[in-house]
Amino acid sequence: MLRPYAGFRAHTHTRPLFRCRACGAPWPCGRARLVLTAMYRDDPQGLRDHLTARLVAALADQPQADPVALAARFLDWIPTDR
Repeated sequence: MLRPYAGFRAHTHTRPLFRCRACGAPWPCGRARLVLTAMYRDDPQGLRDHLTARLVAALADQPQADPVALAARFLDWIPTDR
């Protein structure tokens, strides 16, 4: 039986460093951003809420991290309605 997605690893985060489980890049990585944008295509506020919750978790896991840099990493890329 063919399993075309057997080797696929979702681009989700690992804790406490919030690195991508699949590629090791800081999460949300480029692939995760594409997937999240598609998943929340009809719910931009839901995307902001989801990423804000992940940001809060990252801040709790990394109290020494620069909160401005983490906020930029998690939220600045979100597409805006213009």
